[in-house]
Amino acid sequence: MVLTRRRTLAFLTVLPAQVLVTTAMAQSRDVWTAIEAFDALLQDRIRLLDIRTSEEWRETGVAKGAWPVSLHDERFPERLFAARDLAEARAVALICATGGRSGAVLSNLRKSGYESFIDVSDGMLGSRQGPGWIKAGLPTVTAQEAISTLPSALDL
Repeated sequence: MVLTRRRTLAFLTVLPAQVLVTTAMAQSRDVWTAIEAFDALLQDRIRLLDIRTSEEWRETGVAKGAWPVSLHDERFPERLFAARDLAEARAVALICATGGRSGAVLSNLRKSGYESFIDVSDGMLGSRQGPGWIKAGLPTVTAQEAISTLPSALDL
């Protein structure tokens, strides 16, 4: 059953409390490594959302080319769908620290009938799925730089 957009938005607002997703569950969806996401980003095939907290962005930086849109922001659902609209025909990849939050968001989006989202399963810091963006040596920018390049539809 496909939920209405309003019900989906309401459902997504409770995600921070529901971020416990096992790796096995994540494997049943569209799951990519950080390296695969970086390659697709370079080829302009995806848009990448870093859904971690602003504190995490400041600590590690943000993946170069990613839009920082925190899962913990009260406007997260509307910003998520705005990013999907801005992505046009591209998929929207979600990255967090180790794949738990991005996997939970993807799971809930799939249950609600939404396609064209991807989970970057090893995240910024790595997981059993891979080394993660940082250990793979992929480029990062400061949180301030990432925020300053956000499209106006995604502004904090």
